[in-house]
Amino acid sequence: MPGGCSRGPAAGDARLRLARLALVLLGWVSSSSLTSSATSSTSSTSFLASAVSAQPPLPGQCPAPCECSEAARTVKCVNRNLTEVPADLPPYVRNLFLTGNQLVVLPSGAFARGPPLAELAALNLSGSLLNRVEAGAFERLPSLRQLDLSHNPLANLSRFAFSGGNASVSAPSPLVELILNHILPPDEEVLQNRSFEGIVAAALRAGQALRGLRRLELTSNHFLYLPRDLLAHLPGLRHLDLRNNSLVGLTYVAFRNLTHLETLHLEDNALKVLHNSTLAELQGLPQVRVFLDNNPWVCDCNMVDMVNWLKETEIVQDKARLTCAFPEKMRNLVLLELNSSDLNCDPILPPSLQTSYVFLGIVLALIGAIFLLVLYLNRKGIKKWMHNIRDACRDHMEGYHYRYEINADPRLTNLSSNSDV
Repeated sequence: MPGGCSRGPAAGDARLRLARLALVLLGWVSSSSLTSSATSSTSSTSFLASAVSAQPPLPGQCPAPCECSEAARTVKCVNRNLTEVPADLPPYVRNLFLTGNQLVVLPSGAFARGPPLAELAALNLSGSLLNRVEAGAFERLPSLRQLDLSHNPLANLSRFAFSGGNASVSAPSPLVELILNHILPPDEEVLQNRSFEGIVAAALRAGQALRGLRRLELTSNHFLYLPRDLLAHLPGLRHLDLRNNSLVGLTYVAFRNLTHLETLHLEDNALKVLHNSTLAELQGLPQVRVFLDNNPWVCDCNMVDMVNWLKETEIVQDKARLTCAFPEKMRNLVLLELNSSDLNCDPILPPSLQTSYVFLGIVLALIGAIFLLVLYLNRKGIKKWMHNIRDACRDHMEGYHYRYEINADPRLTNLSSNSDV
């Protein structure tokens, strides 16, 4: 037993040393594993960073020359001298402003993207020096509701600009509001003898693509007339703005199919009188409000029907401000205060027209004097020419007379039939 007691402490010391050695070894292994794990973590992090930096820009990012607000779904590329539509527009854009640039040409499919700009609802291209808009320029914009092309010299507006390359098979345009204010080119020679009114009318009626249009603005375009079928394919129109043009009459334009028309602006034109056919069509529209201020109304006998109509109708909102421009003695008289006896068909011409007629008379008199002078200087030649004509006519008549005598005398008839002459 004493021997067993003497071995116990030595065995315990040995076990303690082994335990300490095991703890040292375990600490070394854990530290090396932590170091290796940290190293692998650092390398994986650097790999992910390099992978992310190598990726192309996300489609939701903003083009370099533009300002974007994803919260407002708006992109503004204003006064950036862009020559084409940016290719990397974010797909979330709902309102796009491309004003004050140098686009010049808007080609077919100018906004076709992948992914498409499916939410784009309002597009403003005003003041961007656009000269030509090609067919199908606004294709693949299924949500486009408002389009502003104002203040661009549109000398070449394709008839299929709003309806696609083939209007007969293309879907109707989603446009609800179309703004075409001040789009007349400053140099009319670029129109190549084409009527600007006709160019605009062809684009509005092509393929009936704009049947859903509700607002149309055509102000400050120097329109002299409205083509006969300009409004024929716009049955849903509610607001028509034709202010500040040069319209002299509305005789050939038809309003009868615009049953939903609510406002018609005709201020600041050159209207002189509205005839009975136009008055009847306007009166037939159930909810229209018409504005006619600042037109040079001619107060003669042709104005009687219009004055009577103004006194009865309620659709003309500014009728109390309508005044005469001609004749001079009736200038600034209010139309509603006129009676039929005040209107006669012997208006005094304005001084400008009187001067024109005097100048025309002087020119015609000068032309007549030159013609008489030419006749006087060539009187001998003319006299000789008249004598020659007289002699020729005399010889001709003598021949007819000779044949008549032969046919009237049977003896001469037989003689001439038996003769070899």
